[in-house]
Amino acid sequence: MTKLSKLSAALVLTAVAAAPALAAPETFVVDGTHTFPRFSYSHFGYSTQLSRFDKTTGTVVFDKAARTGAVDIVIDARSVNTGYATFNEHIQGEDFLDTAKYPTATFKSTKVVFDGDKPAKVEGNLTLKGVTRPVTLTVTDFKSAPHPMLKKDAIGANAWTVVKRSEFNAGKYAPNVGDDVRIDIAIEAIKQ
Repeated sequence: MTKLSKLSAALVLTAVAAAPALAAPETFVVDGTHTFPRFSYSHFGYSTQLSRFDKTTGTVVFDKAARTGAVDIVIDARSVNTGYATFNEHIQGEDFLDTAKYPTATFKSTKVVFDGDKPAKVEGNLTLKGVTRPVTLTVTDFKSAPHPMLKKDAIGANAWTVVKRSEFNAGKYAPNVGDDVRIDIAIEAIKQ
């Protein structure tokens, strides 16, 4: 090798060694003890009823540098919690969730839209009662930081959307019982 080639090779190696490592997508597993999808709807106009699902699993892939992500969530529809056991059974019946045939609901993202370094919207497909429809979750809060107790990287977010339950074959008593259902999800996930 000539002196010029050796010098060029040394400069290239030095530049590569000094360059910061490129971030790669990181996978986070949903923390089921801090992730609760909730839903609310009008009950004959008297009140807004609030319920939640107690069992949620899934993964979130996040690449801050590339501003990309993916969300894959599975909700155990049998874990619906209205605060009243008889009503839990009613919601799980054929007229609404039909959990005997469809024990889970899923959300799979197709696109994550960023505002700066943070996700602002998550577009994807919601499958409920065997029906899949596109929905967009609006992200209201997002945090990515080391978890102070677990000593692992973690992410968390709050997001919401509104769906028409009649579009998922669950429209019994609409419009008296509101057809518009707001879905809110508080999610935390830990890097694996």
